[in-house]
Amino acid sequence: MRTLLANPAKMIERGAPRLIRNDQELEQYSEALFKLTALESPTPSEAESIELLTLLIERYEAEHFPVPEADAPAVVKFLLEHQGLTQRDLIPEFGTESAVSMFLSRKRKIMLKQVRGLSTRFHLPADVLLN
Repeated sequence: MRTLLANPAKMIERGAPRLIRNDQELEQYSEALFKLTALESPTPSEAESIELLTLLIERYEAEHFPVPEADAPAVVKFLLEHQGLTQRDLIPEFGTESAVSMFLSRKRKIMLKQVRGLSTRFHLPADVLLN
C-alpha cells in the first residue's frame, strides 16, 4: 500500500513540520502560523497546516509554559485587582467585609449563593469558582 507517509523521516529531512524543540523553533512556527491565519481564504492544505502548526505549538507551550490551576480566591483577587475593586465592593455577594476577607485569605469556603453572585457580577461560569 502506497501512502503519503511511506518515509516520514525523509519528509522531515526535507523540512516538513516536526516537534518543536526550543523557543527559537517556537517563534518560527508561530510566525508561520500567524502568516497562514492572516490569509483571507486559506486553501485546504493551508487550513490543514494551520491545524498542524497549532497542535505543535500547543504541545510545546503546554510542556514548557504550564498554566497553574487557580482556586476561587485567586480568581476573585485577580478580578478585583484588574477591575480596580476592593473587598468592600463584594459585600453584596458575601454579606460582610469580614466574610469577604475570610474567603480571600482561604479561611472560609465559598458558598453556593456567593458563587452565583460572583458569577453574575463578573460574567463568568460558576465552575470557575468551584475548583
